[in-house]
Amino acid sequence: MADKLMRNVALLIKQESVYGTDPVPAAGTNAILAQVSNAQPVQTQFEERQNVKSYLGSSGSIQVAAWSTITVQFELAGSSGTGTAPPWGPLIEACGFAEVATPATDVVYTPVSTGFESVTIYYYLDGLLHKMTGAFGNPTFTINSRGIPVSSVDFTGLYNATADASIPGGVDYSAFQTPQAVNNTNTTAFSLHGASPVLDTFSISVNNTVPYQNMVGEERVSITDRRMSANASFKMTSVATKAWHNLIRAGTTGALALTHGTTAGSIFDFDAPAAQLKEPSYSDKDGVVMLNLGMDLLPDSGNDELVITVT
Repeated sequence: MADKLMRNVALLIKQESVYGTDPVPAAGTNAILAQVSNAQPVQTQFEERQNVKSYLGSSGSIQVAAWSTITVQFELAGSSGTGTAPPWGPLIEACGFAEVATPATDVVYTPVSTGFESVTIYYYLDGLLHKMTGAFGNPTFTINSRGIPVSSVDFTGLYNATADASIPGGVDYSAFQTPQAVNNTNTTAFSLHGASPVLDTFSISVNNTVPYQNMVGEERVSITDRRMSANASFKMTSVATKAWHNLIRAGTTGALALTHGTTAGSIFDFDAPAAQLKEPSYSDKDGVVMLNLGMDLLPDSGNDELVITVT
């Protein structure tokens, strides 16, 4: 039998209209151009049997629950035109965001607290099909200088038996655009608490709580909470420019904004109205002092702690 090759992979993801019901993703419309890692087709919980016997040895365990996890990393590039939703939109919606597309204007992603959209994931691995239904995700966004902007989503979903299945024909990635590198030309603006320091690395973690539950009468995955945070590393400024340590000591909140991209349809604005700075430290970047900051992204009026706009 021929070896199964790690490069012979296809990933299909489609929103579910009924939670946990497979909508049957299609190769021509639901293919996702992404990296796949940490694929765990079956995660299990076992309860050990603790019976006393007249001899030594294990009594074994009983499997009481099974679910699936997978990490999907995709490039942050938009669509072919302004106001057209990017093909990775269903992944972000499955992380507790709503998508609103206004033709010829923009596509806006805002966090929600109800009405979460689940997805079904087909992960083809050279003749094997790993299927995950009822999946929700926890995303991070990474925008580092001299790198490719990406989002990585850790998905948790319901277990489905692995099957022998060939990668379907007609897999279409044409909706995916080429990303622009993070650099001085393409990443056009960064501001934090009214200052615009020289940015090196930046990331946002949505920090969704995504539990798997298996109770009498129901088996499901849910999003039950989120606590967004971010990290930034930038060239240290003078105190006159911005007294960062004073802001941290005072617990002050302020706006965070980053704009990346120069091509219509692929310009990203990340906006957070209330970033509370914390955990300062220094590091050395080519002999230059860098200030590293963590921050909590707090809601202002609710469901607005991070707004992603694609224009």
